Amino acid sequence: MKNFNKLIIACMLSLFGLTNLHSQDWADLNQFKEENSKLPAVQENEDRILFMGNSITIGWLNNRPEFFKDKPYINRGISGQTTPQMLVRFRQDVIDLKPKVVVLLAGTNDIAGNTGPSTLEMIMNNIKGMSEMAKANDIKVILSSTLPAYDYPWKPGLEPAGKIIALNKMIKEYTELNGHIYLDYFSAMVDERNGLPKKYARDEVHPTVAGYKVMEPLVEAAIVKALDQ
Repeated sequence: MKNFNKLIIACMLSLFGLTNLHSQDWADLNQFKEENSKLPAVQENEDRILFMGNSITIGWLNNRPEFFKDKPYINRGISGQTTPQMLVRFRQDVIDLKPKVVVLLAGTNDIAGNTGPSTLEMIMNNIKGMSEMAKANDIKVILSSTLPAYDYPWKPGLEPAGKIIALNKMIKEYTELNGHIYLDYFSAMVDERNGLPKKYARDEVHPTVAGYKVMEPLVEAAIVKALDQ
């Protein structure tokens, strides 16, 4: 009976979201904690580049590890993340690692509502916040366009294509006004539906190797430009 009562109490607490509140890690601050602690200090002539983002960013490392091999590239993508989560972990996963350049790719999960409803203005405010933090710490900023998406397989029917176009316009205008670099993946990958074709992403959201091969020369050109600023 005692164990049954404990089970009932645990279920009730879980129902109201009251279990283990202090152990929750909403922004995944522990995801890279150990890797960050083991990362060597930046060398004097090292052009460390930090890739910050979601599943598209970490999927790059998983699917195309050779692109990152023997380069001063650090990948800090976390699957499913939205811009408020990235903003929370931006200091520990970007600034404290002292890169010369940060490449930010974000926004699609916000539009999908992964952490709740989000307006384009809310997304931009988070992107601006990360950009301002980077700039204040002498880190060059590359803001990537959000990749095309006609629909989200995990949340169909949201019709994200138009929102992505509008968000990318906002990102581009912000980079032009603030001296950052706009990295336009969208134009190189979009199809006639304003979506991501299956040749670049089987689920039309997450790039395949072919998709990443389109992105790689674009990001490398942006990195060269940022380092030359």
